[in-house]
Amino acid sequence: MARMAGRRALFAVPVLGVVTFGVFAVAAASPFDPVKAYAGTAGLTASQENLDQLRANLGVDQPLVTRWWNWLTSALQGDFGDSSVMRQPVADVIGERVGWSVLLAATAFVVAILLGTGLGVLAARRPGGWLDRCVSSAAYTLEAAPAFWLGLLAIWFFALKLDVLPAGGLTDAASDTVTFGQVASHLVLPAAVLGVSQLPWFFLYVRQGVADALDEDPVRGARARGLRERTVLLGHALRSGMLPMLTLIGSRVPELITGALLVETVFSWPGIAAAAVQAATSVDFALLAALTVLATAAVLLGNLLSDLLYGLADPRVGFDG
Repeated sequence: MARMAGRRALFAVPVLGVVTFGVFAVAAASPFDPVKAYAGTAGLTASQENLDQLRANLGVDQPLVTRWWNWLTSALQGDFGDSSVMRQPVADVIGERVGWSVLLAATAFVVAILLGTGLGVLAARRPGGWLDRCVSSAAYTLEAAPAFWLGLLAIWFFALKLDVLPAGGLTDAASDTVTFGQVASHLVLPAAVLGVSQLPWFFLYVRQGVADALDEDPVRGARARGLRERTVLLGHALRSGMLPMLTLIGSRVPELITGALLVETVFSWPGIAAAAVQAATSVDFALLAALTVLATAAVLLGNLLSDLLYGLADPRVGFDG
């Protein structure tokens, strides 16, 4: 396990380097001018000399490779630079927001896995039954439903129509303190929407995996020995049927990140979505590169987690292959 994690860590180094260079290359080719975005309305009346001085202060007058290398060497020392759009260190921008994004994404992922697994097992017990047909139809429908549309629908129904949950934000509008109860109530809708948007894939994988496992000889043998159906289903079929779903965890991380950005925007959740949008539209090199590194690292960690879970669930795979 440790050897495989070490190999993945070594592989991640060049990947992160190439990804960050790609961010700077795309930003350099963008038609947006970061100097004018930084200056705002003052840039409309500023002289060319002042704009050139500002360009030098921001470091965007340097060649692409120089800008990227300077940022990379500083980042390796823990200095990710200053955000030109947020007017504060990049580390502070991310530190203030990433915790809320992780809370939302982790809660949604747990919801998706638990609901997808439970519904998948129940549907696999009686393929073609009413529960299987209903949940499968809903899963295929949700696959085509954008996360932001589900968010708007949830706000209309639960916040406006029924008035049982808050429509967005982190705390109540009249509150100036952050409490656990307020955060929990405001987390329900965005986490549920993001979790439901990821649920179809987990459900379909578990349903197919458990249904196939129920037809295997070891499971039939367990039934022939007179074991209870619950023991056969959870102790034998589910363990075998979960293996394909474990490989899905890593591949869903990019979709989870994208969905989280959309859901955060719809529900005004104080995560990194707003910072990512502003960094992209203002060509904030330092913040864009740091956010891209963060997202890439999350994807690599998700893939590593999938392999580790698969190896633990199926010892035949091993960790040194």
